[in-house]
Amino acid sequence: MIRSILDNDFYKFTMQNCVVKKFPRAKAKYQFINRGETAFPEGFGDELRRHINEMAGLKLTRDEKEFLTHRCYYLDPTYLDFLSGFRYDPSEVEVTQDGGSLELEISGYWYRTILWEVPLMALISELYFQITGQDSMPDNEIKAIAKSKMDFYDSIKIKVADFGTRRRYSFENHDLVISALSDYYGGAFTGSSNVYFAMKYDIKPIGTHAHEWFMFHSAKYGFKMATKFSLEHWIDIYRGDLGIALSDTFTTDLFFKCFDTKFAKLFDGVRHDSGDPLVFAEKTIEHYKKLGIDPGSKTIIFSDGLTPDRVEEIAKFCAGKIKISFGIGTNFTNDVGVTPLNIVIKMSEAKPEGQSWLKTVKLSDTPGKYTGDPEMIDLCKRVLDIRH
Repeated sequence: MIRSILDNDFYKFTMQNCVVKKFPRAKAKYQFINRGETAFPEGFGDELRRHINEMAGLKLTRDEKEFLTHRCYYLDPTYLDFLSGFRYDPSEVEVTQDGGSLELEISGYWYRTILWEVPLMALISELYFQITGQDSMPDNEIKAIAKSKMDFYDSIKIKVADFGTRRRYSFENHDLVISALSDYYGGAFTGSSNVYFAMKYDIKPIGTHAHEWFMFHSAKYGFKMATKFSLEHWIDIYRGDLGIALSDTFTTDLFFKCFDTKFAKLFDGVRHDSGDPLVFAEKTIEHYKKLGIDPGSKTIIFSDGLTPDRVEEIAKFCAGKIKISFGIGTNFTNDVGVTPLNIVIKMSEAKPEGQSWLKTVKLSDTPGKYTGDPEMIDLCKRVLDIRH
């Protein structure tokens, strides 16, 4: 089901590059969160374990390394040589099943464990639909649906990318969708977060960093300094490339307090991943104006629960105010007639070099999407004076 080491989201590799260089001795733990309280069938954990063990055989091929070398010039030869020697270690993943309840914990050096999250979620999703016998609609209908969405996005003149690896129906379905979307490449379709499919269809791999980048920094530097150091260290490595900053690890309001003129000028824009997108857009526009920066020169990437209707609403609101683009996930890769799983895997603890294990949390703009230990969430809210 996972056929290539590049069958993963691009920002996992861009973050791994930073971790190798900045925090090579740091350790991390991740936990599976079953938000939808899905009951997994008997034997699911054993079958998942088998597929995890098979991932030990994945390695970067010569052609894949060549693709990264030419498409991603900001990934230096040192990192690409490291990735060539990287192998998944299945012992880093613990799987347990009790009745319908599934638990996963990933633990080890952060530079290694960082690659597990996305393919594990894709495995869980695909295996669930396979074992429960939930068939998809025919291939021609899947491609027709994807094309109809792209026709619509093309008609309203907006840009979209595929962000759908995590909760896809299957690898094959993902391939069908990208095949359909790639017909629009250079127009409405800008690329994919999935590096394997970016290579297969010669499109742009899309991504920068994720919540775990900021979550780790909170463990190392404290909640008040986490965002500032996260952005500074990103700049240290990429020097202005990969310039979209994720805004909602500790709420957008706290992010903008740290996102000063230096960061606002150097980063190309920000990514929205929780809360009301129109409220976020207004806050972003006003923040740039307050700093004397033309919002029209910057970009918002929207990536939270997007449907064609929601995309159109956001596009109308932002028209003439700020540049926009959209990262669409489940609505692309799991619109096949089944109910997608509501699952995530998040960093739960971090152990920076020379420090003890510390629990990590994410406080997004949607309180229901908070993740982490309740006591640590409460501490974070008190330290940062977050009142919702």
